[in-house]
Amino acid sequence: MPDTLPDPSTALPALPAPSAQAERLIELGVHEIAGLSADEVRAVAARAGGEGALLAVHPDRAPASALAPLLRRDGKPGFVVVDMPDVDDFTPCGVELPDAPLYVVAGVDRGDRMANWSPDEALPALTGEGRTPLVLTEGIHWLLQQPEALERNRCFMTIGSRLRKADGTLDARTPAIWISNGTGRDGRERRNAPKVGWCWWNNRHTWLGFASATHRGA
Repeated sequence: MPDTLPDPSTALPALPAPSAQAERLIELGVHEIAGLSADEVRAVAARAGGEGALLAVHPDRAPASALAPLLRRDGKPGFVVVDMPDVDDFTPCGVELPDAPLYVVAGVDRGDRMANWSPDEALPALTGEGRTPLVLTEGIHWLLQQPEALERNRCFMTIGSRLRKADGTLDARTPAIWISNGTGRDGRERRNAPKVGWCWWNNRHTWLGFASATHRGA
C-alpha cells in the first residue's frame, strides 16, 4: 500500500440543508427524471436529519447519463467521456442501496488522503474503517449540491460502482469524476467542465481520492 500523501486541502463547507437540497433537485428537474413529485422530494428531505445528510436518487430512477449533464463548473455542463457509452451499466457492487427512489447518504468524504492509491488498495482500507464507497450517481448528486467539492488535483473516484461482464468477471474500468483539460476527444470547448470518466482498477493517480460515506438510509 502506498504512503498517504499530505492532504493540502482545507475542509469543505457543510452541505446545504436537506430542504435546500430538495429545492435544488426540483429546480434541476431531477424529480421529473426520477418520476417523483416535488412534494415527495420535500417529504424525504423533511425527515433526512441535519447537517451532513446528502439526498440521492436511486440510480434505477436517475442514471448517471441523465445526471452528468446537470453538473456545472465555470458555466460549462458536465459530460460523460465518449469511450464510456455503457456508463449506466456500472451498478452498485459490494454496497447495498436503500430500497427507495430517494434516500440519504451520510458522512460524505472526498478521500483526499488516499490520493495515489489504487482502487484495489483503497477499497479494503475504507471497509476496514467502516466506511462505504460512493456509487457514481451519489458522487454526481454530491457535486450537484456542492460543486466546490470538485477541485483541480482534488477529484475523486466512485468505486462503489462496477460493471460486471457477461462472463461474471468485473470490468477493470472504474468510474471517477474529475475536471476536463479540454484535450483529445473531450474538445477544447469542454476545458474546465466536470467530467465523468474511468480509470483502471489497479492504477494510481495523485489527483484522485476515493469518495465514501458512513452510511445510507431511506
